[in-house]
Amino acid sequence: MRRLVGDAVWTAMLAHTYERRHPAGITLLRQGQPGTHVLVLRGGVAKVIRHERDGGLTLLAFRGPGELLGEVAVLDDGVRSASVRTISHCSVGVMSKADFLRFVTEHSLFPVLVRYALTKLRESDLARGGGDVPTRLAAALAYLADICEPSTPSPGQPLELALTRDELAQYLATSRNTITAALCQLEPFQVRAGRKRIVIEDLPALRRAAADHRNAL
Repeated sequence: MRRLVGDAVWTAMLAHTYERRHPAGITLLRQGQPGTHVLVLRGGVAKVIRHERDGGLTLLAFRGPGELLGEVAVLDDGVRSASVRTISHCSVGVMSKADFLRFVTEHSLFPVLVRYALTKLRESDLARGGGDVPTRLAAALAYLADICEPSTPSPGQPLELALTRDELAQYLATSRNTITAALCQLEPFQVRAGRKRIVIEDLPALRRAAADHRNAL
């Protein structure tokens, strides 16, 4: 969103928020609740997950700095269609529904919000496109680590992402077994899979893994 509206409008929006900080694994927005406010993601990464009727969970997307969370339920005056949980330390700006709608009206942002929604759909489709799974997995993890890095409590220390193999499989449109095999291929690059978490111990090595797999194609 920040890229679409520009730094001046983004800074003005932040001026209408108050900041909250959250560790990994915290629910920021809950599916089914009314859209009473919007979150402006200042730092860190969150995942958007939907609770299905059969009791399962589906990971829909990742959101990083410069993006909005929960704006759809505010705009259509409905309930939230998905939950949002942090996968790293996150800093968010909280903006009330009234303030957000007033700001959007004053700055004529409704067409921009439509474009923003379409851009997010396109990004999700690209992540689920075909191709070498280790390449896509390495690229996705490197991207998440890059945008998490400024908000980590101890720069240079291992980065833990609150992600499961099932969620990565959903995001990349492949099977859990395929993700497990791809993670094994990334172990020499200091990527480890734990219980409900992915640990990245060497981000430069992970970037090299993504490049090496791309060059091998």
